[in-house]
Amino acid sequence: MLIAIEGIDGAGKRTQVDLLKSRLEGIGCSTGMLSFPRYGETLMAGTIADYLNGKFGDLNATPPEFGALLYAGDRLESRDLLMSMLEEWDVVLADRYVASNAAYQSAKLLPEERGAFLEWQTRLEYEVHRLPEADVTLFLDIPVQLSQQLVRKKAPRGYTDAAQDLHEENAQYLENCRTVYQGLIGAQHRSRWLSIDCTSGEGLLLSKRQIQTAIWSALAPFVKPEG
Repeated sequence: MLIAIEGIDGAGKRTQVDLLKSRLEGIGCSTGMLSFPRYGETLMAGTIADYLNGKFGDLNATPPEFGALLYAGDRLESRDLLMSMLEEWDVVLADRYVASNAAYQSAKLLPEERGAFLEWQTRLEYEVHRLPEADVTLFLDIPVQLSQQLVRKKAPRGYTDAAQDLHEENAQYLENCRTVYQGLIGAQHRSRWLSIDCTSGEGLLLSKRQIQTAIWSALAPFVKPEG
């Protein structure tokens, strides 16, 4: 079973992947994990780092197809590893997957242009590169203002020296990404999508454990240990 964890930057995906892995193992599911991009592991991930650090220009300098090919290439390089993990483990957790490419690259386009791009990107990854579809995709939903606050608090990251990378620094762009994600959820695009509200009624971020409880409540009906 392949479970993808998605969300705009700062949503706490890696934290929740780690907590979910422990919880799945606690019910007897052998569980593996991959994070995309695979910085330090694939050729394309190094070029993605250059892109996010502005080597190829600002956000509007490169067409969405350029970024999409980079991220899709990183997963193509990782395909054999992913397929072997799916054979070995009951569950594989992906910290970002194909839907990130759909959201972050089509967000550069006008709303009326996104459908054609999404069709192209989907064909590239699932048909040309023959990647498996995620059985379940969890979307960790937070407002953009909160996203940017949380990103600024992150510890230094290996792929950038900046407090915010090319994607994270642009609030309107992140809002567009969130809108695209919501459209993917509404269409249940190429996966069973589960949206997790990570904030309280007052707009404050829930605790890590509260978010994990919400994730588990939504996900548990679809997860069964094998054997």
